[in-house]
Amino acid sequence: MFSLQGFIHDSGVITILVLFWLSIYFIATVWIFIYRFKILRTILTNQNASLNSMLNNKTRLPLDSFFKDKVEASKEFVLVWKNNLLKQTTSGLIVLSIIASTAPFIGLFGTVVEILDAFGKLGGSGQISFDVIAPIISQALVATAAGILVAIPAYSFFLVLKRKAFEINIAVQMQLDVMQEKK
Repeated sequence: MFSLQGFIHDSGVITILVLFWLSIYFIATVWIFIYRFKILRTILTNQNASLNSMLNNKTRLPLDSFFKDKVEASKEFVLVWKNNLLKQTTSGLIVLSIIASTAPFIGLFGTVVEILDAFGKLGGSGQISFDVIAPIISQALVATAAGILVAIPAYSFFLVLKRKAFEINIAVQMQLDVMQEKK
């Protein structure tokens, strides 16, 4: 039967550090996703409302604090607004990308070190059976499994947030097109 205390006791320092590192990665992944998703949802809602307002001829400029007290906006000003908004929407994505790409390698590192350590301990024992090696290898593979377990949600969340940022980009571009049309 698996027990956490037994696993920690039997594992090497590197494996414990790897699992701790992956735990921090997992917590960061979930936090970034929840935080950024809420922000992006709000931005998208605001941009869609702004677009609807522009399409219904209620306003000439987007309903954004960037345009506060402006009657007319230059092309450069509008491009600065667009780039600033796109910068806001994509922040945090690089962290999820890094976590998704490095977590499996961190887990694999923990597995390799644990297997090397185990074979080093078993090396002088003479003849070793599969019954002795199998539990050691299965325990070592926990780090790889943890790395993959962290990478999958990180990559999935990255794609979801990237799609939201794309939708915001489309809404902003549509507002720019409406502004150009009204000139």
